[in-house]
Amino acid sequence: METLGRFIGEAPRIAHVTVALAVILLIALAGRALARTLRQPEVIGEIVVGLLCGPAVIALFGRPALDAVLPASVFDVLKVVSQAGLVLFLVGLAHKLGAASGKAPRGSTLRVAVGALAVPLLTGLALAGLVVVGDDTAARGSAPLPAFVLVVAVSMSITAVPVMARILADRGRTGTPAGQTALAAAIVIDAVGWLLLTLAISLGKGSLDGVLHSLRALAFGGVCALAVRYGLRTRLARNGCVRMPRTAAVLLGATALAVALAMEHLGMTAILGAALVGMAIPGGEDAPWERAVTTVSRLGAALAPAFFVVTGVTVLTGSFADTSWLLLASAVVLGCLGKGIGGYLGARWSGRPRGTARRIAVLMNTRGLTELIALQAGLSAGILTGPVVLALIVMALTTTAMTGPLLNLLDRGESRLTTGAFAVATESSVR
Repeated sequence: METLGRFIGEAPRIAHVTVALAVILLIALAGRALARTLRQPEVIGEIVVGLLCGPAVIALFGRPALDAVLPASVFDVLKVVSQAGLVLFLVGLAHKLGAASGKAPRGSTLRVAVGALAVPLLTGLALAGLVVVGDDTAARGSAPLPAFVLVVAVSMSITAVPVMARILADRGRTGTPAGQTALAAAIVIDAVGWLLLTLAISLGKGSLDGVLHSLRALAFGGVCALAVRYGLRTRLARNGCVRMPRTAAVLLGATALAVALAMEHLGMTAILGAALVGMAIPGGEDAPWERAVTTVSRLGAALAPAFFVVTGVTVLTGSFADTSWLLLASAVVLGCLGKGIGGYLGARWSGRPRGTARRIAVLMNTRGLTELIALQAGLSAGILTGPVVLALIVMALTTTAMTGPLLNLLDRGESRLTTGAFAVATESSVR
C-alpha cells in the first residue's frame, strides 16, 4: 500500500515529465524540418531550437513562465533523462571512433589530421589567452590555468564525425577523395581529442591528491572497459547478442549508464565513462553486438533533444549578459581560421590538389553535437564557464552551418571553370 501511495503521489510529476518530453520531441521535429528547408544538417536544427526554446520563453513571458512550464522537480528529471541520452549516444559514437582509429590510416590522412588538429589547438590557445589576458573573470572562472587552456584548445579542435558523414551522404560525396580523407582525419582528431580532454579534466583537480584521485577513477573506468571488451568476446555473449539482440542492447545500455554514474561519483564526468565503454567494444561490421550498439546509440539520439533544452536553460539563460561580443567574435573567427587553414595546409602537405584541399578545409570545420558533448564535459567538470561555453556553442553552430553553403560555392566555382575551359577548347577546335 505504501508503494502504491508513493506511485500515486508521483503520478502528476511523471505525467508532467512525459508531456514535457513529448513537447521537446515535437520541437526537435520542427527544428529538423526547418533545417531541411534551409538545406542544413537536421541535427543543427535540433540543436538550435532546443538551445533557444528556454531563453525564448524567458524573453517573451519572463522567468516565472518557464518555472511554471518546467518546475524544478520536472527539470531535475529532464536533466537525468538528458544525461542518460548523452551517455547512450556516446557509446555508439565512441565505438565508431575506436573501431575506425584502430585501422592504421595512410600517411596522407595523418598529415591532414595533424594540420587540422595542430592549428586549431593553437587558435584555442589564443582564445584562452584572450580570456586570461583580458582579465575576463566571468569567462575565466576559477579552474586551474593548464586545465582551462587545454579544454578550450581541445574544444576548438573538435570535428563532428556524425554530422560530416551526414553532409557527405546527403551530397553523395562519401566516396570522393575529399570526403574519404576528411572523414578519416576527423576520426583520428576526435580520438586524440578525447585523450586530451581526459588529461585536461584530470589537471582540473588542481592538486596532486586531485590528480591521483582522477587517476584512480580512470583506472576504475579502464578496468570496466576491459571487462566489457573481453566479456563481449566470450561465446556466451556472442550467442546472446545473436539470439536476444534487444536484451543485449538493454544490458549494454545499463552497463554504460552504471559505469558513467560510477565515474561521476568518483569525481570525473559521466561522459568519460560512456566514452570508455564505447571505445572498448570490439570493432567489426559483422560482429554480433553491432545491432545492440546501434540500438543503444539510436535511443540516445532520440533523447538528445532533451540535452539541448537542458543546456539552453542552464547555460544560455544565465550567460548572455556575461559574455562579451569580443569573446563571441573571437571564438567564431579563430574557429573558422584554425580548421580552415589547418585542414588546407594538411591537405596540401599530403599532396592533394588545391580544389580537394579547399573542400577538406571546409569539411573539417564541421562540429555540431560532438562539440556540445566536449563542452558539457568541460562544464560539468567545473573547468569551463557559461560565457565560454556560450561563445564556443555559437562558434560550433556557425562553422557547421557554413559547411553546406561553402561547399556549394566551391562546386559552382569548379563548374564555371570547367565550362569556361570547355568553351575555350571548343572555340580552338573550330578555328
